[in-house]
Amino acid sequence: MESSLIISWWAALCGLAIAIILILKKLNPVYSLLLGAIIGSILGGANLTQVIDILIKGSQSVMGTVLRVLAAGMLAGVMMESGAADTLARTIVNKLGDHLAIFALSLATMVITAVGVFIPVAVLIVAPIALEVGQRMKISKLALLVALSGGGKAGNLISPNPNTIAAAKGFNVELSQVMIADFIPAMFALAMTVIIANWIKAKGNRVQDNDLLNLNAESKDKKLPSLGSSLVTPVIAIVLLLLNPIGSIFHLSFLTAFNLDALYVLPFAAVVGALAMKQGNKLRDYAKAGVSRMTDVVLILIGAGAIGATITSSNLPAEIISLIKLSHVSGVLLAPLSGFLMAAASASTSTGVILATGSFSKAILGFGVSPLAAAAMVHTGGIMLDQLPHGNYFHVTANAMHMDLKERSRAIFYEFLVGSTAMIVATIMYGFLHL
Repeated sequence: MESSLIISWWAALCGLAIAIILILKKLNPVYSLLLGAIIGSILGGANLTQVIDILIKGSQSVMGTVLRVLAAGMLAGVMMESGAADTLARTIVNKLGDHLAIFALSLATMVITAVGVFIPVAVLIVAPIALEVGQRMKISKLALLVALSGGGKAGNLISPNPNTIAAAKGFNVELSQVMIADFIPAMFALAMTVIIANWIKAKGNRVQDNDLLNLNAESKDKKLPSLGSSLVTPVIAIVLLLLNPIGSIFHLSFLTAFNLDALYVLPFAAVVGALAMKQGNKLRDYAKAGVSRMTDVVLILIGAGAIGATITSSNLPAEIISLIKLSHVSGVLLAPLSGFLMAAASASTSTGVILATGSFSKAILGFGVSPLAAAAMVHTGGIMLDQLPHGNYFHVTANAMHMDLKERSRAIFYEFLVGSTAMIVATIMYGFLHL
């Protein structure tokens, strides 16, 4: 692309708005983003050759994230398909017992999301357990869903999932650094989840006998791996990812010399874990399942890279900085707000974080926000409204808990409170206290 080309800010904004409107109209998100990028570039004065250059530049900028997301697919495939995630969930709920039922369900969903399982899948795994516990303890389905969804949101902040990878690579920081930075906000989100779910446990419909009739019999009869072998994959992944940060903190050069990236760590942990569970012969199936789950994310990354390149090739970042300075509002707030708005528009944490980092990273860093602080704040902003009805998470979780759309919609506000808690804590910590 010619270095002299600067796209008009209003054209870049039009391109982004067109992409979001098309997503809301249920056009495939990838095509929506590509169309938005093309239209925005043309409106901004780019010729057809320059438009192609912008699209290629955008797709190249996300290739590092794409590779790491595909690597995460291997880990996700092993944890989901082997039954390891199911073992972790059932162990947590059984050990904590009925008197801590809501906390146990929230923690179980948090843990299995944190070890690399997608949040909708995590809810699907824990939902049958939640319905059984809910009927026994007379806890409403509304409270159960908030417990699972809130726990999943907390786990999503500290997981090697695509959203965390996108937040890290969007600001060129290590994945493990973002996971560590968002740990305290995640704990606050978990605490808020438990408080809210206990507060509303008598509100809404109770679990009925027919809700338990169609529980996944396969998961009950399926021979699950032992707890010890199920922990191998997540423990290896976490330990290896933390070697570099620990080395940096304690100035241990032999640890920092390893320079272990998620690209190597996640597939390695997945393979060792599968062998520990004596399921090495199923690795090909696990890999296939994991990659298939990542395909949509990878395609969205390419589309988001295109719209992101359109915006960064424009004077929009500079105009945003000027506008915020004129309004005397703290520029720090652009980080969580961009994550929040993009995730709400796409009803997806991953897509929201990808769009926010690709489109607004330049403007956010322009306010002097450190890359790690920016990644943490954008990421927490991305979990606030990813549960809106135009996304698949809303419908997957409604089906998992046997709720109609009206009943499922009642949980949106409570889930928003959980996400807001994490976002506020992260913004105070990294935006204003500069921890």
